[in-house]
Amino acid sequence: MAGSLEREIKLRFDSPDAARTAVLGLDTTLVRPRRLQSDIILDTEDGRLSGARSALRVRLEPERSFLTFKGPPQPSVMKLREELETLVDNGVLLLTILARLGFCVAFRYEKFREEYEGHGVLFAVDETPIGTWVEIEGSDSGITDAAARLGRSPSDYVVASYRTLYLQACQLRGVEPRDMVFPR
Repeated sequence: MAGSLEREIKLRFDSPDAARTAVLGLDTTLVRPRRLQSDIILDTEDGRLSGARSALRVRLEPERSFLTFKGPPQPSVMKLREELETLVDNGVLLLTILARLGFCVAFRYEKFREEYEGHGVLFAVDETPIGTWVEIEGSDSGITDAAARLGRSPSDYVVASYRTLYLQACQLRGVEPRDMVFPR
């Protein structure tokens, strides 16, 4: 069964207010209010998924959860990869089931996310422990147009995962990486 292709970019912003103002300035509509997303990346003990440049993620939100499989990145100026995703009733129970099947937690990360729609794309304003980002998801032309409306060009596109960005930030600061979560 073939999944859909996820196509997205990230753009860095100085603050959540700057990101929100920029996105709202494009005449977008809020479709999901700000909420905490807790993402758990799972893998086998031998790292079979990461070795195949794939990912299995359980996303926990206050009122819903998702199971997502992401295939290896494909060549593109944008982040392009197969994505299979389904809504699940109980994300915590799903994590228990997956652990019994041999999957273990490889990485956890959190972000506050709010989502807007407009001009045929989805904009996500993400507040993370490593800064503020706007993710734009849609078609090639939709993303390119939306980024240009935000005053950005392909040289500004970030296609790395939050995990990769976090590991780079830890390396720059000379700190040991753990999980990318907000202080408790």
